[in-house]
Parts: sequence; structure tokens; C-alpha cells
Amino acid sequence: MDLLSSPRLYAYTGGRAFDPQRPTVVFLHGAQNDHSAWILQSRYLAHHGYSVLALDLPGHVRSEGPALVSVEAIADRVAQALLASGAKRLMLVGHSMGSLISLELARRLPQRTAGVALIASAFPMRVSEALLAATRNDVPAALDMINVWSHSSSIAAFDRKPSNPGPGFSNAWQNLRLMQRIARRNGPAVLSTDFAACNAYADGIEAARALKCPALFVLGRQDLMTSPRSAQPLIEACTEASVVQIDGSGHALMSERPNELLAALRQFAARVFAAAPVAG
Repeated sequence: MDLLSSPRLYAYTGGRAFDPQRPTVVFLHGAQNDHSAWILQSRYLAHHGYSVLALDLPGHVRSEGPALVSVEAIADRVAQALLASGAKRLMLVGHSMGSLISLELARRLPQRTAGVALIASAFPMRVSEALLAATRNDVPAALDMINVWSHSSSIAAFDRKPSNPGPGFSNAWQNLRLMQRIARRNGPAVLSTDFAACNAYADGIEAARALKCPALFVLGRQDLMTSPRSAQPLIEACTEASVVQIDGSGHALMSERPNELLAALRQFAARVFAAAPVAG
């Protein structure tokens, strides 16, 4: 669906018509990605009692651009769209860059946000100088680096085929193809814009302290991009935080350990929506 705002933002609703009266799970993808990163989790929740809005962030795939240069600017834009959607009870779920956006969204929509789930989060979310330079000057090399570092050693990235946890999957390759498609469709600058926004974001601790709802951290034990230890400052800043660490997963938890991530989100959604009143 297209959210009623301008520039237009696209949201996948999990194969069900969007109903703003139902509790709504908002999925926010990471850098150089789109709504399809959440396809397994979003579709399940849409068919089990929730409304779902899995966004393409501004300037990514189906959403009008350009890509925005800061986490705060993205949060401002998404907050406008969520208000226009009419949804009154929100659970914000963000992966990597999307987790930072979720923190800022909760500051902008405190009365509507029942809970925030931060997947593969970290603060500060520093990006190495070598990778930042590659995102500007050598996009193919940057995408290779990202997809090697995003997956646990059990996947082995591009070192062996088919690099999958089960039949029908090729995690590293399918993620690489998605990122390549975004570079072709939306332009090569999206990658550097996204990673620079993560690197520059400075308000994570203040945003975590300002949370008026429970926070869930879901972290991959083998994550080389945002290690579980790097999420600790955010965890300590939250008034109410729970942590789930998933073994055998790197940064790409949605595809590497989809069932374990879904279980954590289901339990969190049941808890926070049961406790949250409907906003006026």
C-alpha cells in the first residue's frame, strides 16, 4: 500500500488488508535494503492478529526519494506517514539502521508506541573508514564486504555454494542481489547515504533514556557488524529492556534465524499490546 503522505512511502502489509484499528507492527529495514528483508516475519504476523506496515524507507525501491541523510530526518518522514495511516497502537521493529530510526520514532510518537524491538542494534553505530570509502568510491566492493560481514561463519558467505541454511535459500547471494537492485534502481548514492547516516547518529543514549515503553533487543551472537557487546550502552540506558541473543546468527537475523526471531517478536508483541491502551 502507499501511505497517504508526500513524497509517497510504500508499505508491505503482509498479504492482508491494512486495518488501522488493529495493533500495528511497523518494520524498518537496514541500510541498502527494503521491506522484503522482513517477508517471513511480517507475513506471519499479518495473518495472526496484527496489522503490518513493512516500509521501504525514503528513496529505497518503491518509496519516493531521495534517500535522507540523517536518522532524524528519516524518523521525521516516517512519523508523518504513520500518523497519516491512522494506526494508533504501534510496535516498532527496526534492524540495524532501522533500529536507530525506531528509537527516534518512539520519541516522536510516544503515545502510540507500545514497544520497540531493536534487531542487531548498536550505539554508536560506527562504520569503518575502509567501508565508508568503498560505499562512496567502489560500490561493488562495498556490497561484497557487507554481505561477508553480515552473515555468520556457518553461512560462509561466498566461499561455498549454495551458502544456505536449508533448501531454497541462498542468504548471502539473495541479499547481495537485493542491494545491487537498489543501486541500479535508486542510484549508487543510497548506499553511502545510509552508512553515513548510521555513522553520524549521535543521540542513541538520549533516545533510549526517553523511551516510555518496553524495549526488546534481539542480537546475533556471531554478529561481526553490530556485536552484542556494542548494544550494551543502549540496553543500560533503557528503563525497561529485555535481551534475546540468538546463537548461530550474524547480522542478518531475519534470514539466518527467522523462526527464532519471529518467536521473540511474537512474545514481545503479545506482551506490549496487552499492556498498552489505545492512543486518543
